[in-house]
Amino acid sequence: MSTPNTPYAILGDDGIRRLCEDFYRIMDSRPEVRELRAMHADNLGPVTERLTDYLTGWMGGPPRYAEKHGGVCLTEPHAPFHIGPKMTAQWLWCMEQALEEGGASDELKTMLRVPFQRIAQAVQNRDNDDSPRNNPNIIAAG
Repeated sequence: MSTPNTPYAILGDDGIRRLCEDFYRIMDSRPEVRELRAMHADNLGPVTERLTDYLTGWMGGPPRYAEKHGGVCLTEPHAPFHIGPKMTAQWLWCMEQALEEGGASDELKTMLRVPFQRIAQAVQNRDNDDSPRNNPNIIAAG
């Protein structure tokens, strides 16, 4: 029997759903990430579903996000939000905590560390926490 070689093969649908539920539960309950939580709606159900769909395809499973929502563009839905290094760090911290609390193996955490950093950096639209990036293609909310 071969060893699973994708995060989807390791976690499966249920594991990815739990990861996303844990991620938003942590975001909802930890004072360390209150600014990140404030960027989200009161009801975290829809965003949990979207992240679950996105990560399922991104981790090597069925492309559920694309099937439901069309193309996969991370920057456009995040453009209205002021996302600087602090928000990026808070998002990564929540994801690391979710992996830890969910009992992810060291192999899986290592497998996902750099790719999750790339996701977080892709949606970051500010070089610091106050001013927009100097990029005319980034739409910053005023």
